[in-house]
Amino acid sequence: MAEHPLKQRFVVDTSALLTDEIRADDESVDEAVNRLLDLVAEAKLGLDISCYMPPSIYEELRLMLEDRDVDDETMSKLNTWFIKKNPARFEVMIPAEIVYGFIDEMSDRVDRGLRVSEKAVRKAEESRADEVTEHEYMSHVDQVISDLRDEYRSTLRQGVLDSREDFDLLILARELDAGVVTEDQGIINWAEDFGLRYMKGRDFPALLEEYLQASTRTEY
Repeated sequence: MAEHPLKQRFVVDTSALLTDEIRADDESVDEAVNRLLDLVAEAKLGLDISCYMPPSIYEELRLMLEDRDVDDETMSKLNTWFIKKNPARFEVMIPAEIVYGFIDEMSDRVDRGLRVSEKAVRKAEESRADEVTEHEYMSHVDQVISDLRDEYRSTLRQGVLDSREDFDLLILARELDAGVVTEDQGIINWAEDFGLRYMKGRDFPALLEEYLQASTRTEY
């Protein structure tokens, strides 16, 4: 087969396959993932566009799809059309400036997390000071704890790289000079810092469709 001029590579995140944004009306998770995998297969066979996943991301996705009762045929397609490759962690260099920025950001987020915790403690103390029954007090404290968990998680983790799997994806994309496909804002932020091409997972099916249609038009 003649080499196709596109020959692009993409490293795909779990969120790109599981986002509701790729699902048509009344389409199940299984149907949406199947449709995307068919497009990936067509793009590979027709345009030599390759999709990669680090094994850590692939395993994470496999477990999530099993929890959603995705059938064996879909899992087989996933195994066939996504190339699993570990990133060359000892070979890919990361600019020190990016690491410094990450340290500063995490230090700032820890400080903000402490302030969120302090606010929750004060709320609990204020409820104790009010004249309420023990049952009412415990109910209020339970709500404070629930709110604390949500706000603390949002403050420390939202929009930041927070797992080895995410880092594997970025290192692999840098190694392969590939585009990143994700819905995760933390990954997008780091992709920008790395100077990587990226796109939202919701836009990936339409991109593949457009490539395939453009290729068909050029044949005539």
